[in-house]
Amino acid sequence: MARGEGGVGMAVRIIETRRFGDARGWFAETWSAARFAALGIDHPFVQDNHSRSRDVGTLRGLHWQAPPFAQAKLVRCTAGAIWDVAVDARAGSPTFGRWVAAELSADNGRQLYVPEGFAHGFVTLLPDTEVQYKVSRPYAPQAEGGIAWDDPTLALPWPLPGAPTLSGKDVGLPPLSAAATPFAYDGQPLEPLAL
Repeated sequence: MARGEGGVGMAVRIIETRRFGDARGWFAETWSAARFAALGIDHPFVQDNHSRSRDVGTLRGLHWQAPPFAQAKLVRCTAGAIWDVAVDARAGSPTFGRWVAAELSADNGRQLYVPEGFAHGFVTLLPDTEVQYKVSRPYAPQAEGGIAWDDPTLALPWPLPGAPTLSGKDVGLPPLSAAATPFAYDGQPLEPLAL
């Protein structure tokens, strides 16, 4: 786990998925409404997304959807590995612009819960990496927004082997200082990620 200087994330959490193994392999329950509600994650997820990135250094982010289409996400890596990051984009937050990050991989089985109000992104650490994530609201292109992956004020230490592979959309995202962040601070306490 890594975090920005003093970086914390309100309700951004690592979910350790328990695996039950035997000679055949393992089984894991990756989503249970009752278990996640006990963790304070009790909204319905309405859509599952799945991405595959061929090359190491494929960077996707940093994205959000504006209200009323704001999304919470539950992210997991099912093949390969990623460095996954959430940046506090809530105006008025005492940790505005700070971030938390963790490595998610097919081997470690970790999931990252990213609530509304955070920009989210990841970079692939291995070839042929696949990421699956649940979202709390459907994709709404008119509500898309985000911030530049290389914003110097964020100083994200992306583990890149060279220049990242980016989409055209991601190349044009503004720095956080110029982004019209649509989120307000909700007053909930901020906590560092715990592994």
